[in-house]
Amino acid sequence: MTLRQTLYDGAKDLGIDLSDSQVDACFLHLSELKKWNKKINLTAIRDDREIIIKHVLDSLSYIKGFDPTPGLTLLDMGSGAGFPAVPIKIAFPDIAITMVESVKKKASFLRHIVRTLGLKGAEVLDKRTEELPESYLSRYDLVTARAFADMETALVAGAPFLKPGGLMVLSRGPEEGISDTDITDAGMMFDRVENLTLPFSDYKRAIWVFKRSTGK
Repeated sequence: MTLRQTLYDGAKDLGIDLSDSQVDACFLHLSELKKWNKKINLTAIRDDREIIIKHVLDSLSYIKGFDPTPGLTLLDMGSGAGFPAVPIKIAFPDIAITMVESVKKKASFLRHIVRTLGLKGAEVLDKRTEELPESYLSRYDLVTARAFADMETALVAGAPFLKPGGLMVLSRGPEEGISDTDITDAGMMFDRVENLTLPFSDYKRAIWVFKRSTGK
């Protein structure tokens, strides 16, 4: 099976129909990632098929946690090489994304990708999440994060940027959990968890969905 077919069929298994141009955009992201990875550490994965599965399809699996409606606003904390925000933006171009990446070189890569792919409604901020201006608080429908060591830290960091009732979607290993107290202390409520295996692999993920409490 070709890499293109792996991406196309894998996305379809996740409920996403990618057009040829969207598949092209994903591979352009991959091509630029490999070029820049020679200069700065963006990913430890070198094999193209593994990148497609463990980065691109893993990013697209986040839609198991939310309805990608046009006009949705997404904040991605610690975006790194652009996962999950860039594949989500490619698949659903009417979602507005803000990618937060404090490492300047990685933020430069993200801006390069936004320009190269011609992504409209995509913003890159080279700051730490806690350094964002007050204008970003309570602004987003959705927050995602891959870079955080545990869910509690991600919830505490991301909750202030969600609108009341907004969702945080986290992709974690199936063995991980979080206490009700930690969820409540972050001003969040548990919504649901979706367990899945990424297409063409035995890579198991759990998509955790939390909702910001309307009273905080």
